[in-house]
Amino acid sequence: MNLYGFIFKKNEGNKKMSGKVVLAYSGGLDTSVCINWIKEKYNMEVIAVIIDCGQPKDLKEARQRALDIGAIKSVIVDAKEEFLNDFIFPSIKANLKYEKKYPLATALARPLMVKKLVEIARKERAKAVAHGCTAKGNDQVRFDVGIRSLAPDFKIIAPLRERSISREEAIEYAKKCGIKIDVTKKSPYSIDENLWGRSIECGVLEDPWNKPPDDIYIWTKITKNSGESEYIEIGFQEGIPVSLNNENIPPAMIIKKLNELA
Repeated sequence: MNLYGFIFKKNEGNKKMSGKVVLAYSGGLDTSVCINWIKEKYNMEVIAVIIDCGQPKDLKEARQRALDIGAIKSVIVDAKEEFLNDFIFPSIKANLKYEKKYPLATALARPLMVKKLVEIARKERAKAVAHGCTAKGNDQVRFDVGIRSLAPDFKIIAPLRERSISREEAIEYAKKCGIKIDVTKKSPYSIDENLWGRSIECGVLEDPWNKPPDDIYIWTKITKNSGESEYIEIGFQEGIPVSLNNENIPPAMIIKKLNELA
């Protein structure tokens, strides 16, 4: 049996389920593969939902990609202000960092994403909510617990977890299905971005003994290539940033500018 048949056996799965499923869609490899897989295995109509938490991607391009792959609908939900006010600001006030280093950018966004997914699933009268998490990370728990808390009646579909699909196998499947992606076996990284940070995983990063390669850094510069240092001044009011270099600008813009300066 070839790789395609092994991972996505058409005689396996619940063809009787049908109905609609709302998928947390990023436009990347994992969730793009999920659209096709859910249609084949569950015979369900996929609604791809892109939650805009300030990621710098071209979200309109991602929305069109979902439709091209086979989603019946693809929507973008603007959640930037809610993410900023209800999650980022409280984390700043709490000086929230994992092991005093990582600002938990990815983790902070997940509860908000789940909330929006469930809202749309209710509106669309969907039967399930799907995500592209694997079985080895914390994200699967964040999505599952959130969905179970807000919508215990919904089925949760997690294709990559259900079949333990590796990154390499997902890339191969995408090629066979004609799904256009930017990921290759030489650069297999899974990247999560939002207003508050950027996290990278997969590839050589799976082994903590390996030094992260230079090509994974986009927002920041390698120290030897960074040039002269730049000093900045951030003004706070009641724990919330209100100015950058003595210029009063909206907090979201302050964070965006700091990401660019880095």
